Amino acid sequence: MHALSFHAGPHALAHIRQHGLRARDIAVVPAAAGGPKGLIFQSLDQWLFGDWFPPAPRARALIGASIGAWRMAAACHADPVAALARLGELYCGQRYTAKPSPQEINAVCRTLLHELVGGHEAQVIAHPHHRLHVIAARGRRALAEPAHRRAEATGFAAAALLNLASRASLGRVAERVVVSDARGAPSWMPAGFDSFTTHFATLDSTNLADALLASGTLPMLMPPVRTIAGAPPGAYWDGGLIDYHLALPYSNLAPGEIVLYPHFSEHIVPGWLDKAMPWRRMARGAQRGWLDNVLLVAPTPHFLSTLPRGKLPDRKDFTFYGLDHDARIRNWQQAIGQGQRLRDEFAAFVGQPDLSRIQAF
Repeated sequence: MHALSFHAGPHALAHIRQHGLRARDIAVVPAAAGGPKGLIFQSLDQWLFGDWFPPAPRARALIGASIGAWRMAAACHADPVAALARLGELYCGQRYTAKPSPQEINAVCRTLLHELVGGHEAQVIAHPHHRLHVIAARGRRALAEPAHRRAEATGFAAAALLNLASRASLGRVAERVVVSDARGAPSWMPAGFDSFTTHFATLDSTNLADALLASGTLPMLMPPVRTIAGAPPGAYWDGGLIDYHLALPYSNLAPGEIVLYPHFSEHIVPGWLDKAMPWRRMARGAQRGWLDNVLLVAPTPHFLSTLPRGKLPDRKDFTFYGLDHDARIRNWQQAIGQGQRLRDEFAAFVGQPDLSRIQAF
């Protein structure tokens, strides 16, 4: 029984059929929002960034939202293996009171990020090969500067209704901000590539922590980040609001460049508010061609059934375990440990690709 499933676009499949799966061909690594779900890739991330990529140096875009951005920031450390282990330790170790306030959650997350990137900013933003791009959502109109929680709730209710009408309508109250490596924003994300206004700002040592916090700031559970130096002024929330699973125009890459997407689902859901709308999944819409050069690897249902509670860690676990933090931490760490199967299976596939295992999107 396999731990990993493989899905590929036609160009990615043809390239792997001809050349195998080579590190030097990987130009982009996306990392989705999804909170604790991202912990399952700790061992795989460590192998990718600690073993597979270093002997094949090239400019690679690491782009993420929420915990995905945090994972990619850890991958940009001089010692990515240690940094990714530290991220897992810090994320699992979150502890809250029975009914935490937004300020309490914000303080815990800010401390987590300080422990993760504090003192390492220069390494992260100037990695010799990796180019980090952090996605956050900036509020407009009702979400531009909500004065209090009731106004914020009204603004997000409006966002949900607009998104129900169409994904494009969500752009009336939210826009994408990509805080990008100073060596250049992703050229494969041209202006106007979708219906959302997209701003690019430069990532530096002064705004790295704020950009990462903004990218993971949960609506209604945390106060918005009010300032990201060098970015447009306004209120910032979780990048997953617009870019939950990073439905981006990867097909604009040069021929032969592959997107390697370790993802906790075989489906790419464009925005957080699209989760209950299967018709919005990327492979079913007009943007299907964007996946032509993507190889997505995801845990199989069999693998998920072997994890504690038969599922990936998720935010609902904070409620399920309540104040029994030790039980939650123990089970999350157990899941991280079992994620070694994903690493080993992917490494074996790299060594000898079995094309029969690759499914079309």
